[in-house]
Amino acid sequence: MSSASDSPTSVPEGHMGNRVDGHSVNKWLVLVVVCFAQFMVVLDATIVNVALPSIQTDLDLSPQNLQWIVNAYTLVFGGFLLLGGRAADLLGRKKLFIAGTVIFSAASLVNALATSGEMLIIARGFQGLGGALTSPAALSIITTTFDEGPDRTKALSVWGGIAAGGAAFGLLLGGILTDTLDWRWNFIINVPIGLGVIFAALRFVPESRHESAQRHFDVGGAVTVTAGLMVLVYAIVKAQDWGWTSLETIGWFAGAIALLGSFVAIELRSPQPLVRLSFFNKRWITIANLTMFVVAGGMFGMFYFASLYVQQILGYDPLQAGAAFLPVSFGIMLGAVISQQLIGRFGVKAVVMPGMALASIGLIILASTTKVDGTYLALLAGLAPMAVGMGMTFVPLTLVATAGVDPQEGGLASGLFNTSQQVGGALGLAILATVAANTTGDVQTPAAMVDGFQAAFVVASGLMLAGLLLVTFGLRKREISQIHIGETVPVPA
Repeated sequence: MSSASDSPTSVPEGHMGNRVDGHSVNKWLVLVVVCFAQFMVVLDATIVNVALPSIQTDLDLSPQNLQWIVNAYTLVFGGFLLLGGRAADLLGRKKLFIAGTVIFSAASLVNALATSGEMLIIARGFQGLGGALTSPAALSIITTTFDEGPDRTKALSVWGGIAAGGAAFGLLLGGILTDTLDWRWNFIINVPIGLGVIFAALRFVPESRHESAQRHFDVGGAVTVTAGLMVLVYAIVKAQDWGWTSLETIGWFAGAIALLGSFVAIELRSPQPLVRLSFFNKRWITIANLTMFVVAGGMFGMFYFASLYVQQILGYDPLQAGAAFLPVSFGIMLGAVISQQLIGRFGVKAVVMPGMALASIGLIILASTTKVDGTYLALLAGLAPMAVGMGMTFVPLTLVATAGVDPQEGGLASGLFNTSQQVGGALGLAILATVAANTTGDVQTPAAMVDGFQAAFVVASGLMLAGLLLVTFGLRKREISQIHIGETVPVPA
């Protein structure tokens, strides 16, 4: 493939260049800008968790509709991430990064002004769309700014820590804003941050894109996969009311299968598919994404149910509930730092395996310490290993998922990995919520609710173990042996 730099009007592919509008580019400053945006996007996946009881009261939402405040965001986010990654490669990563941040910030303002549950849920979907444009563009900017080697490993370690820590810090910040101000400030705060990111990106982030590719966008693929996932989650959520063998449940599951099947058919026929299915011939990328898919389900469930437990059972107010998760933020950051140090000595597989094992152990401890007469210290005994384990998991999985990828497919790789996290988290939360509801039953006593939380934590631990098995038996040493020394190279499928 000819280099984009052969033409005086083209934009370099694979490297960001060294100047932006006449100014020298500092790649570490570029990293700071895109990480701020990613922090804001990931933060919003969990910041509303602590505020859910307040939102439910103010907007008169049913328990079934309440979880859609979380899932409307994560499903649209996950469903359009691949389209966002593709658009970033073709239209320009900086351009899509800024456009996504604009949409995200505007939707945040609408959320803050919401007067009904329906308005809030729809605006959360648009917020997810903005995140779907911003996040893959941001990660693609990193992978094209930093060559494969020690610098990219450091940059992705920061990225992994931000992505994982943002989810935990969202609970703390959500508690502070909800308790001291109002739940609407969970969305208002994104507006000034988004504006700052936009102006910084215009000033410091250089543009890059894949000049030689066809300008075709697989909108049909994005719509069918997003609709299919939403229908699937809806079917899982409603199955507890309709019954798993009812005609309604079977019909909705059939609709989800039809939509997802249509997505596959579209991808096979599209000249420029949203997901080039041959991309999965890279075995290590497939394993990394499948692992993130199941692991994210356990992590999202932990945040959701632990937040409900400390408020509904331990009686914490939103501020206390948010502060209770501050050690989780530090634990995830610590795990990310540890993983960076250990990867260089022992390799990615030797780090990610104990990370997921530790997270699974933490969830089992949570299942045994969440009691009606439980204490915060007992809860922390499970949260701490879970947090450190997740920090040790995110960084190596990110390295594996982006290793050996051609620069022009950086957006696809990053979009696919983020999709696995968001879709896996949404589906995992729907499954765990169904497990908890079925265990609790119709009697909403503290003891019954705790039984539901415990069941959800046990299943979440099982998801972590499933990820551990995928990595243990799916990743081959010859495919990932170069990652730990910072010299990742494409490996023949």
